[in-house]
Amino acid sequence: MVMIHIFLTVMVVGGVSLFPETAEAIVMGPSMQKLTWHYYKVYNTCENAENFVRHQVEIFYKNDKSIAPKLLRLLYSDCFVSGCDASVLLEGPNSEKMAPQNRGLGGFVLIDKIKIVLEQRCPGVVSCADILNLATRDAVHLAGAPSYPVFTGRRDGLTSDKQTVDLPSPSISWDQAMSYFKSRGLNVLDMATLLGSHSMGRTHCSYVVDRLYNYNKTGKPSPTMNKYFLSEMAKQCPPRTRKGQTDPLVYLNPDSGSDNSFTSSFYSRILSNKSVLEVDQQLLYNDDTKQISKEFSEGFEDFRKSFALSMSKMGAINVLTKTEGEIRKDCRHIN
Repeated sequence: MVMIHIFLTVMVVGGVSLFPETAEAIVMGPSMQKLTWHYYKVYNTCENAENFVRHQVEIFYKNDKSIAPKLLRLLYSDCFVSGCDASVLLEGPNSEKMAPQNRGLGGFVLIDKIKIVLEQRCPGVVSCADILNLATRDAVHLAGAPSYPVFTGRRDGLTSDKQTVDLPSPSISWDQAMSYFKSRGLNVLDMATLLGSHSMGRTHCSYVVDRLYNYNKTGKPSPTMNKYFLSEMAKQCPPRTRKGQTDPLVYLNPDSGSDNSFTSSFYSRILSNKSVLEVDQQLLYNDDTKQISKEFSEGFEDFRKSFALSMSKMGAINVLTKTEGEIRKDCRHIN
């Protein structure tokens, strides 16, 4: 069993997570060591950059709480493909955002707005990659997550190719999911924690219907899925039998629904066989992730602390720094 309290060395003070020196040494791999906490203040290039980002996120969040899960998905889609280089933001007929796995991505308008503000205040200084990481942290904090430290100093990538997008299907097995996360330098606790991002947001029925009607190509629903929940989901997601059929959206966590609140109820649903996505339900079928799900369902603070660590690690995947890449003037186009 994974004793997750050993890993949860983040301290939360006044709602803000802080890395003590020992924890920083534990979690800061080679990529994270390339980044700096409060980079723009330390190097006196844009002292209030993080405040500018936070202010814009707060304005946007008041009108659209769904921005939190949208940014989480956008950050995941960026970092897990070519690294946290804002390549997912680039426009083009063959760019990453055009890949089938990235259908329905959102949050671009807010990133554009933040970039405009920062270019007015500190032209040519703050990268789109840092903006995406900071804005995501601030949005999910407003939704109930911890305000974890985002190490900054990233630079923006110069290319974006939809052929490089290898984001897996949400119907993959536990072993496939674990292999994918390991390939990005993340461990079993990171996987169980980051899938907890599905505590809010929505997904298309097309990602769920195999569980409802043709689990593992058996022509039957998933045998472990809670029968009442299966019935409720079937009402929202009818079988896909014809071309051009509409593809409704359903909440990833019906308990939080339109509130888009960051909550540990996601893990309670896993333990009750009420997960919407198969990849989430798979957490129940491994001893380590089952134990983690139990601890998170019973202890919201454990989940929040682990989330702070795992998000910091994800945000450091294959980052560009120093003379690598560039600082884009427009997040949708290279300079």
